[in-house]
Amino acid sequence: MWKDWIRPLLRPSPQWSVVAVAPPQRAVSASLRWDGRSADVTADHTVASLRPLAIATSVDAGRVPVLEYHDAATGKLLGGLQLEKMASIAATQTSVVLYRVAAGGHRCLGWPQRSWNAWLQNRAIRKNRSPHGPGIEPAAAQQLMIAYLCPRPVVLVSVAAPAHCNIFPMDLIGPLERSGFFSLALRSTNVSVPVIRELRRVVLSSVPAAMKAAVYRLGEQHTHPLSGWNALPFPVRPSRRWGIPAVAAALRIRELAIVADREVGSHTFFLGRIDCDEDLAGGVQLHHTAGFHQAYRRRQGTPFAEVA
Repeated sequence: MWKDWIRPLLRPSPQWSVVAVAPPQRAVSASLRWDGRSADVTADHTVASLRPLAIATSVDAGRVPVLEYHDAATGKLLGGLQLEKMASIAATQTSVVLYRVAAGGHRCLGWPQRSWNAWLQNRAIRKNRSPHGPGIEPAAAQQLMIAYLCPRPVVLVSVAAPAHCNIFPMDLIGPLERSGFFSLALRSTNVSVPVIRELRRVVLSSVPAAMKAAVYRLGEQHTHPLSGWNALPFPVRPSRRWGIPAVAAALRIRELAIVADREVGSHTFFLGRIDCDEDLAGGVQLHHTAGFHQAYRRRQGTPFAEVA
């Protein structure tokens, strides 16, 4: 039937693919290029804000560098982002540089499929925009997907105070290797932001891919605190030094001492240092990557394991 032939042409690839990856991911490398120089930033760049879309790194790459993503196995250029320097954050004798994303593109799909897929995705983004507030613009959403060519791990963040307990999922996280910082970009409307600013400590649980359903249900905790740790659908255990409840089945538990924070557009960007790191188990962690990246890897015969 002609409908069976044309239907796939009218459906964009998913914006995001939920995949299982053994950390740290080694499938994609990232590099900054500027003024004839380059630096490997695979473990030294994170998303600092969604509006405006901003990237943080501890590499000062000048005013207008390019962030490139390559397939680590083949060296193929998968995509890139054109950056513009915004500001620097000074903290404990070092600094982190913030860059606004000015433009971007990818090569995971051929032309004209690439342009057609982006048009379909942008139409869906506009159609499904939340009525409760301004969402990310389609162009920025396309650029964000490029930033996710490096699969982003998902963690559960625990916050505990005498009158406030909470746990919620995040993937706008990551190490800034050269500075020794670990960063979190948390939407400023999150109910726990004021508590984190006051306490200056959180616990990060690296969650196994099999916990996807339970992790996603905790997305609602961004808007209201947890009623109590016994309300969780999985067991918790105290973190080693601070005794903050963490996921008992976690692959890794890190206690993060916050040393600086900055409002960057829609998000509060926290910089911390790992105070205690418990590497508990091997296995695959829940990750997110761009849908067109998974489509590319599927064509190459090397797809990530998808998590249903």
